[in-house]
Amino acid sequence: MMPYQMAFWLCGILMVLAAGMYFSRKPVLVKYLPFPRELGTVLGLFGLWQVAGQLSVMKVDGALSRGKWIWDTERDLFLPSEHWVQGLFFPAHPTVVKFFNLYYASMHFTCMIIFLIWLFVRHREHYARARTTMAMATAFALAIQLVPVAPPRMIAEANLTDTALYFHQSVYGAMDANSPDQLSAMPSVHVIWAVLVGYTVWRVSPSKWRWIGPLHTVLTVTVVLVTANHYWADGIVGVALLLLSAGIQAGVRRGARWIRSGRVASAALTEPELARSSG
Repeated sequence: MMPYQMAFWLCGILMVLAAGMYFSRKPVLVKYLPFPRELGTVLGLFGLWQVAGQLSVMKVDGALSRGKWIWDTERDLFLPSEHWVQGLFFPAHPTVVKFFNLYYASMHFTCMIIFLIWLFVRHREHYARARTTMAMATAFALAIQLVPVAPPRMIAEANLTDTALYFHQSVYGAMDANSPDQLSAMPSVHVIWAVLVGYTVWRVSPSKWRWIGPLHTVLTVTVVLVTANHYWADGIVGVALLLLSAGIQAGVRRGARWIRSGRVASAALTEPELARSSG
């Protein structure tokens, strides 16, 4: 997984490059300006997501108790046990679990970058809406993650195995009071991004390969549960934030259309008056 320091450095470089392309006023550079600008935006969000736990307003205090509360509430709501999901693969299928660990560590950011480039190049008319929805939902998630929540692999009552640690594939360092980066379980940004990718690819692509989008969504949800990095509730809240972000955008667009239509109607009403006064 790319460290947040590198993400921020690359974000800064790309934004400076975008600014230089803009102020150059050269048509060929201005034409391709959105590429560094948009990639820089995503890298910035990725870096912020990684440091969200380190900026927790309460550090590690209460993270375990909040995680246990989520675990107990899920059982009260009769949600499928994360332990049952993990048991479908671990320890019987170690190769599959190792693949899941790698997928969790590497494909979250990689798939989003590929998706945004594909959408920008092939379906530009859908790009701005998807990018803004992703940015808004991620910002909401980062705000919530300021309150640390321990992932299910840290909850003793859950009796789950930290599969990445078990196979020596963990992307996290030692957890202490000064490095709560592992305590950003709620909500799951992995699920937020994967659901957005899956839905958008299936909706806008006419290709027979569009099933790859929903497959990434299903695989990501499975991966975060099997690796014990997230609860069901993390994904559910993530999807709710995604819907909220899309709803806010839709409301803003309707409001903008209403304002524009009102201005057009007002202009149409004043034209006869101007004609009479000029006559």
